[in-house]
Amino acid sequence: MNLRKGAKVWVEDKNLAWVAAEITDFRGKQVQLQTATGKTVLALPEKLCLRDADEEEEHGGVDDMTKLTYLNEPGVLYNLERRYALNDIYTYTGSILIAVNPFTKLPHLYNVHMMEQYRGAPFGELSPHVFAVADVSYRAMMNEGRSQSILVSGESGAGKTETTKLIMQYLTFVGGRAAGDDRTVEQQVLESNPLLEAFGNARTVRNDNSSRFGKFVEIQFDANGRISGAAIRTYLLERSRVVQITDPERNYHCFYQLCASGKDAEKYKLGHPSHFYYLNQSKTYELEGVSSAEEYMKTRRAMDIVGISHEDQEAIFRTLAAILHLGNIEFSPGREHDSSVIKDQKSTFHMQMAADLFRCDVNLLLATLSTRTIQTREGSIVKALDCNAAMASRDALAKTVYARLFDW
Repeated sequence: MNLRKGAKVWVEDKNLAWVAAEITDFRGKQVQLQTATGKTVLALPEKLCLRDADEEEEHGGVDDMTKLTYLNEPGVLYNLERRYALNDIYTYTGSILIAVNPFTKLPHLYNVHMMEQYRGAPFGELSPHVFAVADVSYRAMMNEGRSQSILVSGESGAGKTETTKLIMQYLTFVGGRAAGDDRTVEQQVLESNPLLEAFGNARTVRNDNSSRFGKFVEIQFDANGRISGAAIRTYLLERSRVVQITDPERNYHCFYQLCASGKDAEKYKLGHPSHFYYLNQSKTYELEGVSSAEEYMKTRRAMDIVGISHEDQEAIFRTLAAILHLGNIEFSPGREHDSSVIKDQKSTFHMQMAADLFRCDVNLLLATLSTRTIQTREGSIVKALDCNAAMASRDALAKTVYARLFDW
């Protein structure tokens, strides 16, 4: 790297990561710099990064990072910051799109008019946008007759879930038929999102609607470019969240939706989330600006559209209610050494409710939780479990049932 007096550089900073600076002198092996914040600092030449001239920076950044003279970490970060300040949340790096989560609704960016603008437009001609990436993939599929992939990656809260939904929204727009009813393939593709979110998303420290699973969405098109079908594969659901959460996080949305469902909640003997151990480990029961009762209705509507029968819907929510009752079963030490029994009347009620909702025999459920069967050459040995082991058995059953339900 060729450094000289007056050269524009970036220097590392403890608080700001990087600050703009100008070389004023050379002191032995070190370089003396005047920073944009007015400080004079010394730094080793290898710790510096060259930066673009000031006149290039005055236009609010560049829409494609490959236009930067010096493509380095501080240059990229500074360019993204400049664009973000102007509400330009999208920036290209060649054919890669970088999105910076605005943490606010920007409906004007994603309406039908905007989709029309990007439909068939050459890549790079219009401002960077997720629709442009979706369109170029669609065109390549049509022109080359080959499958295309779009990878959406980023850390928690970066906006992967919303970006995926926007890509699907655009593809159903360009590949959709004239919709006469709610049960079109395109509508089913879109409605799979709120359904998966209800059962696979939860509030975390960084994100009110964090996906706790990975997914692969495959949208199939016919020779005319019309959507003919779709398949969604899910991976690695965070099973432990069903039984263990910390403040201010939440369990999966569907539990809170069911508790707020009115008549359905009464039917399953449910109440406020604070009454259930699997939900009250965290005192966060509501999400800002979100009504659980309304979300429940949206989830039911999504189930109708994707073709889940009313009988299956009842079975799904019955199973969720059973899991909540299961979590309220407590054990106390039994008469025999290392054995356990139902703690009190309250636990007995929840045990009976869980058995009724699972549609199994209550004594069999109790035996499953409080004992384990060991197979030996001579036959089966039934061993009693102490309170902690019985609770672990209860939690294992809840996690397994929920994971099976999610996969189904």
